[in-house]
Amino acid sequence: MKKRDEGGNLIRKLLKGAKGYAVQSILTVVLVLFETALEVVLPIFMSNILNTMQLYAVDADLKGLSTAMTVYDFRGGTHSLLTYDAGTLILGKEDILLNTVYSYGILMIVSAVCSLTFGGLAGWLCAVAGAGFSKNVRGMLFKKIQGFSFANVDKFSTASLVTRSTTDVNNAQNSFMMIIRTVIRAPAMLIFSTVMAFVTEPKMAWVFLGAIPALGVVMFLIATRVHPLFKSMLKKYDKMNADVQEDLVAIRVVKAFVREDYEEQKYRESTESVRKAQLKAEKLMILMNPLTSLIMYATIIGLLIIGGKDIAVGSMQGGTLTAMMNYCTQILSSVMMICFIAVQLVMSRASIDRIYEVLETDSTIKDGAQTDKTVNSGSIDFDNVDFSYSDNADNLTLEHIDLHIKSGETVGIIGGTGDGKSSLVQLIPRFYDVFNGRVAVDGTDVREYSLYNLREGVSMVLQKNVLFSGTIRENLLWGNKDATQEEIEAACKAACAHDFIMSFPNGYETDLGQGGVNVSGGQKQRLCIARALLKKPKIMILDDSTSAVDTATDAQIRKGLKELSADMTTIIIAQRLSSVQDCDKIVILDDGKINAVGTHEELLKNNSIYQEIYRSQQKGTVEEGGDN
Repeated sequence: MKKRDEGGNLIRKLLKGAKGYAVQSILTVVLVLFETALEVVLPIFMSNILNTMQLYAVDADLKGLSTAMTVYDFRGGTHSLLTYDAGTLILGKEDILLNTVYSYGILMIVSAVCSLTFGGLAGWLCAVAGAGFSKNVRGMLFKKIQGFSFANVDKFSTASLVTRSTTDVNNAQNSFMMIIRTVIRAPAMLIFSTVMAFVTEPKMAWVFLGAIPALGVVMFLIATRVHPLFKSMLKKYDKMNADVQEDLVAIRVVKAFVREDYEEQKYRESTESVRKAQLKAEKLMILMNPLTSLIMYATIIGLLIIGGKDIAVGSMQGGTLTAMMNYCTQILSSVMMICFIAVQLVMSRASIDRIYEVLETDSTIKDGAQTDKTVNSGSIDFDNVDFSYSDNADNLTLEHIDLHIKSGETVGIIGGTGDGKSSLVQLIPRFYDVFNGRVAVDGTDVREYSLYNLREGVSMVLQKNVLFSGTIRENLLWGNKDATQEEIEAACKAACAHDFIMSFPNGYETDLGQGGVNVSGGQKQRLCIARALLKKPKIMILDDSTSAVDTATDAQIRKGLKELSADMTTIIIAQRLSSVQDCDKIVILDDGKINAVGTHEELLKNNSIYQEIYRSQQKGTVEEGGDN
């Protein structure tokens, strides 16, 4: 019962993707029914023609033939009744044949043309509805992913989310199109043909109905075994896409270390893994056609044996046997198609499950109750905060953090790699939530704010500087889409970016290329800082965001930040002490805990970790960055 309920919820969820395309979907179903009904009557028309031709070839003395037949002459708008009874012939044999061929021939042509028209329209509407469905589902997925927290994205992985939004949606689209067209057509053909077969010759109809359970068993056995295989294959697709993504992002590193051969080998292994998984699943699919064909042809042979005997003794005409053969083909083909659809849907179920998993995953970060609350002063309090990426008390990244930052203060954070510096500041805009304790902004727990209002009050320049395809101006306007040219230039001057921007021929209209490939690392950092300043935040977080600039430029940026917004609370994470030594206070993190808090002078006098860092840097250690 649980699985059935899950399946129903799954279908209902995905059918939301048909919103806006209900008319096309319904019309597809109606047209398919008309198309199928017209196909089913064609064997009857052909049967009448063949039976008449058989009678035409019989001697005029028809004594002993008990067959009665009605022929309609549509040419004159009237009909002539032909009865063979005790050798009585009402119409001439030539007239009978011509009437029958003309009448049923015209009906067959009209039916075929109408069936073709309905089928073509159904195919077109189905394509429209299918394309709209995939657009809507992708939109639902994208919107859902946009609402995910970093923890949610970490759980699924970027590569997996890309696969689910592309390959899996394509599979779901195929299933949807199959449902509104083929899934309707196959059962309708089965029902209509079965009814017509029983009406035409009940005795023979029972023969091919016996083949249906056999086909059902084949369908069930294959379907139950294919689903887990395709589910495994899609996981391998995720791995392959992850390898591609990683290689493209790190292409400069790959070339710098001349590791193209290694990456090619790794990718070949991924694609080979996908190939083997796909082949394993397809082997079962390959069995379906020969098995179903065997059952269908065995049934046809049975019909020929029974029908041949009846024709030999004169109890059946050849046209009737032909009609029954056509209905047999339609019925068994419908059952085969149902089997195929079932297997395809089972294959697609793995993709649909993966889409459903994303759509039904709630973000670990939810809006707070105080939707009107905004960040006004920028004070920050960490009250006994514990944090774990895995939500595990035995694997804490931050532990017992007590830190209080006043509005307008500039605070530096230093520490070794993996000590939790970035993790600490990401708790302020709620990229992650605390495990224990609380983080407060303006004295209010950040979990009480709406995410929009909280993040509107916080600007963050991440370790990895991200720029988007487009011009410099378009990227800067991410900070404030309504910013004037004067505001843009003021922010760029504060970030020491205006001069190099104006050195480009197109200035602020310079195209950055994908990911900002047309600027250096230091230029990219300064553009990101300018973009963050345009937001005019109450809290500015610089997460090692001046590592690619020299110390002089670093000092100018810090001076520009103070001049542009003196009342802004600023947090600077850095490796160089020169970047933080002028801060109001400096926080030293050691293994996820606060080791000390103080000014440059206080820490230099009392803290051994700070003293060691200071001595090592004063001895002339080569500093990072340096390009302007």
